[in-house]
Amino acid sequence: MDRQEALALLGRHVRSDSLRMHCIATAAVLRGLADAFGEDADLWEVTGILHDIDYEAVGGDMSRHGVEGATLLREEGLPEEVCLAVERHNHTLYGPYTEKIDIALQSADSISGFLIACARVKGGAITGVTPKTVKKKLKEKTFAAGCARERIAAVNGLIDPEEFYRIAIASLVARKDELDLR
Repeated sequence: MDRQEALALLGRHVRSDSLRMHCIATAAVLRGLADAFGEDADLWEVTGILHDIDYEAVGGDMSRHGVEGATLLREEGLPEEVCLAVERHNHTLYGPYTEKIDIALQSADSISGFLIACARVKGGAITGVTPKTVKKKLKEKTFAAGCARERIAAVNGLIDPEEFYRIAIASLVARKDELDLR
């Protein structure tokens, strides 16, 4: 399945614009990390696009989230690597993580929203967000208080945090128009 097919599938199962934007942002960061790690960037991007495909259907029920998404993706014929990553990304059911894609998805899932919050402070300009901005805002516990900072840090064993921030920011800049950012 390519990116456009994944977006179409997401669109058939997710009605919320904000959730679709979250999935696109997460996918962008995953793609950037896949490139950095020498992994299959197309596969990782599709995983990011589809990681929350069941969230609305399960009504936020974390005992079902991911599990039902993986079932749906298996029925759609997606590779097992994608299905397992979608299933396991629910950190309330799974973890600790050892697979690179699982660790990357944990961090991408959390930093994507954090970076968008940073951009909103700068008038929607993701191009104005720097690794220094991210480090400063991560220390402010009241900023994006719902963001799981420990999940952002999950990738630290695989990549230097500042390099991760740089990749994540660049990944969102590459999709800024699609994410309604500047």
